[in-house]
Amino acid sequence: MPLAARAELESLLRARKLDLTLTSAALWADPDRSRDIAPTGIAALDAALGGGLARGHLSEIVGPRSSGRTTVLCRMLAAAADRGEAVALIDACDRFDPASAEAAGVDLSKLLWVRDTGDASRALKAMNLVLLAGGFGVVAFDVADVHAMALRQFPYTTWMRVARVIEGGQTAAVIVAAERLARSPGGVTIALDLPPEVPRARWSGTSDRARFLRAIDVQTRVVGGR
Repeated sequence: MPLAARAELESLLRARKLDLTLTSAALWADPDRSRDIAPTGIAALDAALGGGLARGHLSEIVGPRSSGRTTVLCRMLAAAADRGEAVALIDACDRFDPASAEAAGVDLSKLLWVRDTGDASRALKAMNLVLLAGGFGVVAFDVADVHAMALRQFPYTTWMRVARVIEGGQTAAVIVAAERLARSPGGVTIALDLPPEVPRARWSGTSDRARFLRAIDVQTRVVGGR
């Protein structure tokens, strides 16, 4: 292909944000090419992720209750809103607390909150509609309180279709779940857990009747990050 024609083609692909969806020689020839990323706003986590979550990919935040899933999610939404991006949360079980999120720094004026009462299939349809609408920097799908059996009933192609919708775009999609569920090849799993032999809770106080919970220690692992 003549150089001028190739340059024009690559320019058109970049304009339509399709250049990263192709396994072109130019992409593989430049291993240091910076990814289009969405920082989470948590310095240590962003360092492990290589700067943040990859846009145009599906990632996940997983862990048991009280492991910090909501804290990580709120920091992520707050960081995106601080960059001037619109964000969306599809809340499958109506567990989101706007007051707590606002106290954590989330700009609620930039948040689209879609609430459901436990119907995972209906919530998934809502997520697809939001992703197809576009224009969001971060879209989160919180199914942490959905029964695992209901999630397993989704066809295995479900998450492939979700990943395809945002491929090459500017949206970073995130699933929040109790256990690993799905991610695209360019996405990551942020696993929040702790080895069972390590005490999780830290307390303060001089007696059993006057003790206060100071913190819960959680170990964070990034699976699939580059």
